[in-house]
Amino acid sequence: MLIRPELQALRSDDAPQRRAQTALGAVFAAWRATPAALTAEQELVRFADGSALEDLPLLAELFTPGDPAAAQFCAGLVEVILARLACDPLGQSPLRHFTDDTVTALTVLRCGTTTLTLQAIDGAGLARRPAPVSAAFTPSETWEHVLAGEAEAETITIAGIDARRAQFVRRPLDLAPGCVHHRTGTREVVMLRAVARTLVSLKLQRRLPCSAITYEYALDDGMLLHQAAGSPRDSRLELSAALLGRMGRTDAAPLLAAMAEERGEASLRWQALRECLALDTKQGFAALARIAGRRADPLAHPAGALREQLIEHHPQLSEVGPCPA
Repeated sequence: MLIRPELQALRSDDAPQRRAQTALGAVFAAWRATPAALTAEQELVRFADGSALEDLPLLAELFTPGDPAAAQFCAGLVEVILARLACDPLGQSPLRHFTDDTVTALTVLRCGTTTLTLQAIDGAGLARRPAPVSAAFTPSETWEHVLAGEAEAETITIAGIDARRAQFVRRPLDLAPGCVHHRTGTREVVMLRAVARTLVSLKLQRRLPCSAITYEYALDDGMLLHQAAGSPRDSRLELSAALLGRMGRTDAAPLLAAMAEERGEASLRWQALRECLALDTKQGFAALARIAGRRADPLAHPAGALREQLIEHHPQLSEVGPCPA
């Protein structure tokens, strides 16, 4: 392995690396203090709180088709970071970033689960990837303004869902500089088919309420392949409930029963209920019966069906918990 002298020197003295990071942090802080960045950050906070895009002048301008403001806004940030990196090549961007053989993304601004991101797609890397066999529909809204490059894409829209199978409407979409595309992720995704050289876009994304769920469907027949909680918090709680069940923590049964009966995301409540039933049948079945008796509860019908199924196989359970009738 060849280790350049500059990197070798860092083993004994990391001061140059720390100075480089301090300098990069300073130029980013200076950019954030500019009027445009301050306004964008303020508007992003309002946008995250639910304001409409058209009520936010700067963000609306950034996502107006053909408006050069988006390119100018991004150039102001990229130019100062690249100039600093030219002086300190060992430095790293102070912004959250990601890259692989196809996608490079730089988070320009962030407020909670709302982000303003600069993204580049490498056409050669995309061509090496296998054709997608599924599409994930996420609880989010996305605005995408193409700044440079061209691409052949396709919109895939859910026209209806029948017995865990989605019916799709698929339309071609040509992307070129100045194009702005808005989509609601729960019903529409954009699939890139081919990119000429590099496609650069500014993306504004806002997560929908955390009770929404991400669904993944097969593209060939529309069959539901996978679903996941729409929020990281719910995903963590589902994993925690499953872990408590696998650990045999019977002392967690009251907590799991309470989680199952409180208001919240349906898949999280159902997971908690299943684990509670496995850990403590009496407490779990009592919670199941109470949920089945709530006509307005979205889990009432599946809970009632499960209750009847369990009583059919274990008649003694009929004495546990109130009858939902």
